[in-house]
This record gives sequence, C-alpha cells and structure tokens, in this order.
Amino acid sequence: MHKPKILFGGDGKLRSGCRFAIFLALFIFSYIMFGSVAALIAAVTVGPIVPGSAFFLTLNGIVSTTLALVIGWLCGKYLENLPFEAMGASFKNNWIVNLLIGLVGGAVTFAIGAGVGILGGGLSFSFNSGAPAGSIASTLLISFLVFAAAAAFEEALFRGYMLQTFVRSGLAWPAIIATSLLFGAVHLGNPNANWISSANTALAGIWFGVAYLKTRDLWFVTGLHLAWNWTQGAIFGVEVSGLTDIVKQSVLRETDSGPTWLTGGDYGIEGGVATTIALIASIVAIKFIPLGKPQSDKQF
Repeated sequence: MHKPKILFGGDGKLRSGCRFAIFLALFIFSYIMFGSVAALIAAVTVGPIVPGSAFFLTLNGIVSTTLALVIGWLCGKYLENLPFEAMGASFKNNWIVNLLIGLVGGAVTFAIGAGVGILGGGLSFSFNSGAPAGSIASTLLISFLVFAAAAAFEEALFRGYMLQTFVRSGLAWPAIIATSLLFGAVHLGNPNANWISSANTALAGIWFGVAYLKTRDLWFVTGLHLAWNWTQGAIFGVEVSGLTDIVKQSVLRETDSGPTWLTGGDYGIEGGVATTIALIASIVAIKFIPLGKPQSDKQF
C-alpha cells in the first residue's frame, strides 16, 4: 500500500511533525482526564485543594510528569520502535551522576546571575536572621519538592518526546528554538512578566535544549532546572518567575534597588539582564565542557 509522502518519510515512519502532533494531542487529552481524577481523589482523601498551593503544584507536577513520560514512551514504542531508555529518563547510564552535575550546574548558574546583579549595584543579600530555623528548614524541604515536581514535568514535556522526535529527524536546532519559544509563551501569564523575562525564559529553553543535546539525558536537564529555581527562591529569597507564594522563609533576604532592566524588579532576577548573562555563560560552558559521552543518535 502506497504511503503518502506528506505523512511518511523514506523509512516508512510517520514524519516528526505528525509524531509531535499525536503526542501533544494524547498528552492534552490524558492531562484533562487523569488530572481531574487525581484532583478529585486528593480532594476526597486530603480535603479541598487550593490552586497554587505547594500540595497542588506537587501533585500536578507528579501527574503531569508521569503522563509526559508514559505517553512519550508509548509514542516512541509504536511510532518509532524505541525502548523507554530512549527518553533519557531511565535509572541507567549514570543517571544519579548526571542529576548531581545538573544540580551543581543550575546552582552555579544562578549564583553567576546574582553576582552580576551585585556587581552592577542592583542587588544585595543578607541572612534572614529574623526567621525561625525550623521555618527555614521546612521551606527548604517543601520548596525542593515543589520545584522538583515542576522541573521534572516541564523537562519531560518540553525536552522529552516533543523535542526528541525532531532531534531524531535531524531537526535539533529548529526544534530547540520552537520548544523554547513555546516554553517562554507558557510563562507570559506569570505575575509582573515583561519582555526581558519572556526573552530570558525562551533563552532558558535553549539552555535546557543544549543540555539535553549534550547528554541525551533528562536527569541532567532536570537537575539544572530544579537547582536554578530552588537556589533562586529558597536560598537567595528571589521571586521565582514572578511567584512568591511557594517560598515562605528563605535562607537569605534580597534587596533589589534596580534598575529593573538589570535585576528584574518584581518578577525577580529572571526578568533582568543579569539572568541573560548567566544563561549565555552556562550555555557556552555546557557546549564546550566535557560531560560524558551522550547516547548515539543511531542507537535511538
């Protein structure tokens, strides 16, 4: 039977754009269905769930991550004859090492951004000495869980099958740019967002995309993402993408004296040029620093 070339490539498989569309449709449908069921079960067993609360964000992240990985695996299996390992999310190939390196890299990258803000005279930090140690400790733990769930979800979605299926078709950079723009677009509704914050979020998408290409591993990318957010909020006391409700008592207190174009103002440092500089520096470092041999494109 003749297969239309507009849908199928020379290898007889659906083209990457079709595979992407199937994945996205299945994810949206499954998220609506299973997300509603999870929320209902949680409401019955735990009580009313407040949107934006730590419990809500963690539950949403866990459910969404699971769906993104399972649907990505199923699409890879039935559309491309690939094993789950192709997702880069299995407990193999030094996953814990990649995660730890990512955590260090994310924390260092944020520290660079904070350093730029300090050197530019716009930011200063002091210890949150007035907060009880127990409150700071609980904040560190709870915010880590929230940011871990959120980072895992966003990376499983944007750098998971959605990006990977285009990479396997030789369209890595067009896919990185497209998914990065989409990544930036979903943060447009965050409080106090501005054009610099949107550009930086898209640039962060490129940062994560380069990190995935370097290792073909979602653990490394998730570590970068998690550590950036956790270090930013729980350690330095900076707004995380404009959000202030997740972190109650941080280790440090931020004083932002501007200008907004440098420090980001009420959006947090992600809305300023200090973050732009830090992300570019980290992208260059990831590109050129040896981080281990990635999985071969021919293997997956």
